[in-house]
Amino acid sequence: MMLKLKIKILALLVCCAIGLQAQTNTYRYKRELKGINTTWHSITLPNEVFKNAQSGLADLRIYGFKGKDTVEVPYILEQSADQMTDKETSFNIINQSNNANGYFYTFQASAAATINQIKLSFKQTNFDWKVKLEGSNDNKEWFTVLENYRILAIKNNNTDYQFTQLNFPVAKYSYFRLAIKANEQPQLSAAKILKTDTLKGISKNITYQSYQLFNDAKNKQSTIDVTLANPTPLSYLKINTQGDFDFYRALKIEYVTDSFKTDKGIQYNYAPLFEGTISSLEVPEFNFTGTLVSRLKVTIENNDNKPLHLTSITLKGPVYELVGRFDDASLSYALYYGNKEATTPSYELKNFEHKIPMSVVALAIGAEQNNPAFTTAKTKAPLFENKLWLWCLMGVIIALLGFFAYKMLRS
Repeated sequence: MMLKLKIKILALLVCCAIGLQAQTNTYRYKRELKGINTTWHSITLPNEVFKNAQSGLADLRIYGFKGKDTVEVPYILEQSADQMTDKETSFNIINQSNNANGYFYTFQASAAATINQIKLSFKQTNFDWKVKLEGSNDNKEWFTVLENYRILAIKNNNTDYQFTQLNFPVAKYSYFRLAIKANEQPQLSAAKILKTDTLKGISKNITYQSYQLFNDAKNKQSTIDVTLANPTPLSYLKINTQGDFDFYRALKIEYVTDSFKTDKGIQYNYAPLFEGTISSLEVPEFNFTGTLVSRLKVTIENNDNKPLHLTSITLKGPVYELVGRFDDASLSYALYYGNKEATTPSYELKNFEHKIPMSVVALAIGAEQNNPAFTTAKTKAPLFENKLWLWCLMGVIIALLGFFAYKMLRS
């Protein structure tokens, strides 16, 4: 009985040692984590991680070691992004009139309303009007909220653009009066009075390696090619322009998915990030879903207009953060990645997010290292199909059996 027990214990230790290495040997890279002193910690991912990790970050793992003991740390991956909320205010149109100065619409809110945006819709598809917005608490004394504000709509073979949203600082009144200076009766079809709030996420500026602007007179386009130093999540682009004339032009933002060689050099395949309009009436900034980008192309349709004077661009991306539960602060922890075949882990932690403290301590993350346990073995055949392993194991078992048999005979 003692002999069988000792053999089982030895086999268990061997399997544990093999399992310990097997947990990390499929990950090519690692980064040490420092500063673990409590249960909950966060890790901000450096941009360099995205170069060697899967594009969807499915291969991120956190392991802790102490001697032969190893644990996998459950985590939640969070992406910081702006969160926008809209609160609509109900109202009635109590007056519609006009005189030599324009057309007037008076809105009465059900209660004194705090708003900062009004969205207007008109049946007309081509117009260029100036508006004035006033507020009042008694429908007698009026205070200016917006003046000389421009709204317009253009629809033709080249353009389909509308800007009919009034944006202004927060104002609280029981009545709002809209004056439109137009040479025809505006056909107001809908209006929404809103209070919008934006909870700013954490974003970081992204520097680009190169920036090239091409004005293509033949195709009546301007294109901007941007190359980043490393693949980086991107969610914001602003185009900085100079000029003293109004414009509104179709714009398309694309990113490179792959490349291939041709007789004319390297060509790229692109996927869309954003399509819309760049206009002098709006801040030329564009937000889209965070996407891993290494090369970017922006196309502006000039039609028969002269190209815009583009001076530079500004790029920003979301901050990716892991929030993990470290149950044993005495272990040595590291972040592992670089496994193309790994799938997204499934941790129970995602069902208990409400138990994670609002404020957690950030860990220091070390420089990227090659994982010494990584193996490039391409086959996943069972261990004992390898004849060398089999003969070695048989030799160890025979030696152990002989040793224990000898000890039993002597006793």
